[in-house]
Amino acid sequence: MSRLWGRRKTKQLILALLTLVALALAVIKPEWFDSGSQIARQNQPGFYGVIRFDDGDTIAVDMNGQTETVRFIGIDTPETHDPRKAVQCFGYAATVYTKNLVGKSRVRLEADSLNTNRDRYGRLLRYVYLPDGTLVNAKIIQDGYGFAYTLFPFEKADEFRSYERQAREASQGLWSACEITDNGAAKQTNPITD
Repeated sequence: MSRLWGRRKTKQLILALLTLVALALAVIKPEWFDSGSQIARQNQPGFYGVIRFDDGDTIAVDMNGQTETVRFIGIDTPETHDPRKAVQCFGYAATVYTKNLVGKSRVRLEADSLNTNRDRYGRLLRYVYLPDGTLVNAKIIQDGYGFAYTLFPFEKADEFRSYERQAREASQGLWSACEITDNGAAKQTNPITD
């Protein structure tokens, strides 16, 4: 009986020591624990791996074994693939920016109650979030790699217009390098010529 009692005490003591070591490590090296939580956030249900970046406002994701093309709600980046037009000013830069912003992160997709589920090309229309909560759509506009695309209604339209105005006033990204024309449906970018 005393032998069994001694084993229990030893196990309790070991468990208490391991708990103290874990707490000490959490205080001394918190990044060890943060990286684990980052991995957990990225692998949680509802997050999808990005297969490719079509341009600055369109990606393809692996959605449970199916490839889905996703068009970001409420933004438009300069064109890179329109066969009727030359590549627009900052088109490639916007694509690279989106690719670097998302990196290898998995993304969470969110629909908008005011918008349709798909566009006329069959692409899913979504807000795209990183595991840390960053709204990719907004960040692209804020940093001057795209425009607020308000031809169709969406919940964050006023917010995105504000981000565009701030980027323009601060000469962020394309606002400092491109001549911008607005044809009412979308904005066009061309290099600034003297």
